[in-house]
Amino acid sequence: MATKKNPLKLNKLQLRTLALTQVLANEPDLSVKDEMSGAVTIKHLPHAHGDHMHVGPFVVSSKDASGFSNPAVWVALKRKGLVIDGDFGVTLTAEGLAYDTGLGEKFIAASDH
Repeated sequence: MATKKNPLKLNKLQLRTLALTQVLANEPDLSVKDEMSGAVTIKHLPHAHGDHMHVGPFVVSSKDASGFSNPAVWVALKRKGLVIDGDFGVTLTAEGLAYDTGLGEKFIAASDH
């Protein structure tokens, strides 16, 4: 049986924020993985400059990454068990890391600066 797409019914902003957080989680300079739990703590979230921001090796539209600064997005992701509050930043749970947002590389492009 096929897995249901977006089983937690995340909205578009929550999906984008989770997808970008997953990108950060895969950057060893920007994150720390707990091998026991599979959770990954993001050391710091990027901030926009102009109309874009850098997320790992990618450039992302500030509009697409607006969830980083929206507390309601983090509350929803926490409530659904995808992130937890960390002492040093956002921690993506193993479930959050594995969640298929369906976005893949849709709105990110490699940085040229």
